[in-house]
Amino acid sequence: MVEIASLVETFPYLGIFLLLLLGDIGLPFPEDTTLILSGFLVAQDVVKLLPAFLVIYSGLLLTDFSLYLVGKKYGRRVVEHRRFRKIISPERLSHIEAKFKKWGMFVVFVGRHIFGIRAQVFLAAGVTGMSAIKFLIADAASAIITITVMVGIGYFGGNSVQALKKDATRIEHIVIIVVILLLAAGILFRHFHNLRNTRK
Repeated sequence: MVEIASLVETFPYLGIFLLLLLGDIGLPFPEDTTLILSGFLVAQDVVKLLPAFLVIYSGLLLTDFSLYLVGKKYGRRVVEHRRFRKIISPERLSHIEAKFKKWGMFVVFVGRHIFGIRAQVFLAAGVTGMSAIKFLIADAASAIITITVMVGIGYFGGNSVQALKKDATRIEHIVIIVVILLLAAGILFRHFHNLRNTRK
């Protein structure tokens, strides 16, 4: 984990690309988290928006298409594969296959945005024999939405952090003034309260 963090810091574009690939092969680097991190790096001027977008977009399409090819290669036997049977069960495959027969490319477009079934949909697309062109068209269109939303979240979050850093001194001064005013108000209240009790 430390090596990956160092790689992202030293070679941010390569690091982002590798995080997407590593997440695809089952390592604990969720795609959405990598995209949010990318947006944060853009906000901090560690990476530029356009090169980052190209790296992310190509990384997503490559990883998605690799799962599609696995489904295409193994067919329904994918559920017997030592690694991929952990991703999709025979029952789940049958369920998604039925959706493909009814909705076609739309399943890929929507499935990309549903955390937890994303990889299952890509595998099932290959199993059902969807053409590579149709898969790529649906996935490419859907990936733009994914990138916009997730990178946008990271970007605005990064800008918020920068704003807080810039305003930190001013906020500290405001907090100090508020605390002093509250203490003064407390002292005055106590003084007048004691004065009233003395008069009684």
